[in-house]
Amino acid sequence: MILPLSLDITATSWALAGTAACVIGISKAGIKGIAIINVTLMALAFGAKESTGLLVPLLVVGDIFAVIYYHRHTQWRYIIRLLPWVVLGVVFGVYIGKDLPAKTFKIGMSVIILGSVLMMYWWDQKKSKKVPTHWAFAGFIGILAGITTMIGNLAGAFSNIFFLAMRLPKNEFIGTAAWLFFIVNLLKLPFHYFVWETITPDTLMVNLKLLPGILIGLFIGIRLVKIIKDDFYRKMILALTAIGAVIILFR
Repeated sequence: MILPLSLDITATSWALAGTAACVIGISKAGIKGIAIINVTLMALAFGAKESTGLLVPLLVVGDIFAVIYYHRHTQWRYIIRLLPWVVLGVVFGVYIGKDLPAKTFKIGMSVIILGSVLMMYWWDQKKSKKVPTHWAFAGFIGILAGITTMIGNLAGAFSNIFFLAMRLPKNEFIGTAAWLFFIVNLLKLPFHYFVWETITPDTLMVNLKLLPGILIGLFIGIRLVKIIKDDFYRKMILALTAIGAVIILFR
């Protein structure tokens, strides 16, 4: 059981958390690959495991706005292909997260993400239009996404790789990812509440106070997405995903 957060939150912690909430809004509006920033800021403000429970309700709020705004672009066939594997990964993550050393988790995930980004870059250089169709690709990416989203709210890097590999245009990418993570983050809530006990009435009160930051981030993010062209968006997501992997390794 984590300690009541509302009793001893410093001004610095509030500033870090408020910035993290804004970044969540920007990310959910479509600027993918920057989720590592909000994860890092929340961990600095409240601690690594405690911050996971604080983040999930905020992510759900961001997801709700994202699915409302981008729902018409959702490509359900990709969600159906990936979601069962992500759910399986979440279940693994619930139990792995109790005892897995943080250093092992960080190194392993960073290596896999960077390797995947290099693969995608090489793929783009070939100008190939072929997309992976074997079930093992979705299975591998989905299980890793499920484990990492449960342990550290960091599945975005793996979903980015999957949707980029499917060559989804910008709006379809955002709309499909929005619904996927809305479903997954809802699934995580009972595990955080009943198993890890990282969601409490105190953490929910903190969440309420951080909601304005998400709204500001959504406003900024939607306007940024509108001016970013599809080709640059793909390159930007690859670059941000790679930078995120390096930050995970050294944070």
